[in-house]
Amino acid sequence: QVQLVESGGGLVQAGGSLRLSCAASGRTFSGSAVGWFRQAPGKQREFVATLNWAGTNTYYADSVKGRFTISRDNTKNTVYLQMNSLKPEDTAIYYCAARRSQGVVTSTRAYNYWGQGTQVTVSS
Repeated sequence: QVQLVESGGGLVQAGGSLRLSCAASGRTFSGSAVGWFRQAPGKQREFVATLNWAGTNTYYADSVKGRFTISRDNTKNTVYLQMNSLKPEDTAIYYCAARRSQGVVTSTRAYNYWGQGTQVTVSS
């Protein structure tokens, strides 16, 4: 089992930045691709970004491309999401997820482990 704990959420003005962290414990991230997803009130959970184990392959949702950056530090079992130029429409609960294989995929169904989420609120 892998336990994931997100942190770094908060309230920020439009145009500002936040960095989310996701710390793994238990079996750790070894060999796992990881991803960030988000869910706004009244909407389905949606894909944001994903990264393979080696950190060499990334994929982003069009809505965040060029503004968000996913990265990982495998020595610390931690995944990050740097969010710049934030917009009010980025407001959501952000979830970290990991899967038991290395391929980068965007479907929530492909991920085996999930964190509890961290709230990000962007004011206009």
